[in-house]
Amino acid sequence: MRLMRFVLALIVFAIGLLWSLQGLGLVRGSFMTGQTHWLYIGILTMLVGLLGLGWASRSRI
Repeated sequence: MRLMRFVLALIVFAIGLLWSLQGLGLVRGSFMTGQTHWLYIGILTMLVGLLGLGWASRSRI
């Protein structure tokens, strides 16, 4: 169960990173490219992923 939480949090973090990079215009090929509000959504998603990683590493089960 702990591994599943860790992997899920890591996926959330990676999606947030991708959205941030698309918002900055560094990753092309999407409607999100160059849209700065996706940068902020991505940063928020990365923070949720980091919180999830912290929660997964502290859980006992």
